[in-house]
Amino acid sequence: MEKFKAAMVLGAVGDALGYRKGRWEDCTSGKKIQEELASLGGLGAQKLDPDNWPLSDAARMHITTAEALVTDYWCLEDLYRELVRLYVEAMVSLQGRAPDPATVEGCVHLKPHNFLLAWHTPFNEKGSGFGAAAKAMCVGMRYWQPERIDNLVEVSIEIGRMTHNHPTGFLGSLTTALFASYAIQGKPPVAWGRELMKVIPRAEEYCKKTIRHMAEYQENWFYFEAKWQFYLEEREIEEEGQNKPSFPDRYDAEETDKMYKRWSSEGLAGRRGHDAPMIAYDALLAAGSDWAELCKRAMFHGGEDLHDRFNTQTDKTHTMLTVTSVKMFVLGESEATGLIAGCLYGLMHGLSQVPAGLYQDLDKRERLEELGEKLYTAASAEKCTDK
Repeated sequence: MEKFKAAMVLGAVGDALGYRKGRWEDCTSGKKIQEELASLGGLGAQKLDPDNWPLSDAARMHITTAEALVTDYWCLEDLYRELVRLYVEAMVSLQGRAPDPATVEGCVHLKPHNFLLAWHTPFNEKGSGFGAAAKAMCVGMRYWQPERIDNLVEVSIEIGRMTHNHPTGFLGSLTTALFASYAIQGKPPVAWGRELMKVIPRAEEYCKKTIRHMAEYQENWFYFEAKWQFYLEEREIEEEGQNKPSFPDRYDAEETDKMYKRWSSEGLAGRRGHDAPMIAYDALLAAGSDWAELCKRAMFHGGEDLHDRFNTQTDKTHTMLTVTSVKMFVLGESEATGLIAGCLYGLMHGLSQVPAGLYQDLDKRERLEELGEKLYTAASAEKCTDK
């Protein structure tokens, strides 16, 4: 139970560190972020509190998902209806926090008053973002046992499709849920990526059974698999028996930024459903049980500033609208990778190596610990009502 509580808390710590009230999440240089952190006294000197280190929209959506998973639902359809209700309510509380645009767009299509089709959203060409991946670790905590893999696959895909109805988006939620279950099972992290590749065909079979958007899915399905296969080959862990990941001799902040951009879409590290879990996973492989090292790699990395990708407009009104939309689009990199990595770290290692100042006064700490405890209890109780 303690590791379940630690997972919820450290996921939020990772989110708050990566977010830093919006100051670091769109910084282009991990080295600059780490230098600024050093000037503030280093990681161990930080005291995270709700005013200066609030949780981002990503952490709040993870909390919202967990809240539905600990309710006493009779069947998975009832769970989905509760998730729809909570997601729609959450959109109100996220106003002013620059939430993930794909999440907002997906929630617009949720239908809390439609009993049969409440969670059926249209395919979204722009739904490939990190938001689905960043809210699904709690699904893996709820359905962590190997014999409950079918529940894990279905629920992680459905919660992903509610807001990110695109394979790159909802396969991200499958990935983080799966990795959380592997962490609880005690599988060695080096094997997680290989195991993911074996489960993706099961996800495709589930999607075929639901007979929704398969034509659009098939056009976009290959990208996610190809990116992960490329990653596993680069780390030389794609085959059974390869149990020592290969890292460059020099793998400092500047090199990790370059590497993360290579894995990304459009040079934005952690912006999509495939590479947000990938960066978190890579950080776990590199850091082991070293919390400070994990933070360097998963919470304090850079990305690419999208402002450079847009032409400056001469019309002032148009310029203001363009900059606003760019700002919305660039949000959400290091807090998402930090949230995923922190949660998985907590499931494996607990709180023992984490400075107490990072979580003692953390935003929503009591609620996070309560949800961790309830997830543990719900996962431990066999329910004959589950499919």
